[in-house]
Amino acid sequence: MADDPRAYAVYLAWFGPGMVKVGITREDRGAARLLEQGAVAFAWLGRGPLMAARRAEELLRSALGVPDRVSYARKRAVRGELPPAGVRAAELAEWHGRAVGLAGWPEALERAEFAVVDHGGVFRLAEAEWGGPGRWWAGCGTGLSWPAVGGGGRARSASGAGGEPGAVLVVDTRLMAGWQLEAVGEGAVTDGVEVRALEPAHRQGGLF
Repeated sequence: MADDPRAYAVYLAWFGPGMVKVGITREDRGAARLLEQGAVAFAWLGRGPLMAARRAEELLRSALGVPDRVSYARKRAVRGELPPAGVRAAELAEWHGRAVGLAGWPEALERAEFAVVDHGGVFRLAEAEWGGPGRWWAGCGTGLSWPAVGGGGRARSASGAGGEPGAVLVVDTRLMAGWQLEAVGEGAVTDGVEVRALEPAHRQGGLF
């Protein structure tokens, strides 16, 4: 609604080197939208009325060539090879400076000082968690079938689950729409799921 009285925030979301998008979200939602998208890091650009936020979004798209969407395929391609948090913050800082310095910035939109929010810890993306041998992938293509049992393990993040103390198991939960999840005993054995080691060229390590 063009006359929506609520405040909106404009953000820059970082998904990988050279992979930044612009978007808007209701201010009262906080970082929820960024978490939903799997943004590894982000920074607020400004806040204000909906239409001012929309104009700023369009300004960045046209002036800086920043898209408003990043495909899941592109996110997957880089998720296992992310640079350290400091590098992520530096790239966002550069984009932020260029964005808020643009001519034509909507007067009704209050600019935000640069402050990076990094989700590396939330998503457990550190190399110690996801890198190296012992990473497995379940549900390639139509590899998941109902009913299936996942062997005992501890949920580590929204990205996947790993057994203790062994490997990390990455599951594509989009293939589980409509499934009923039930607790299983400690001796449960995984079945009904195609599980194989990830090849080095297809390091998953991430959310999607």
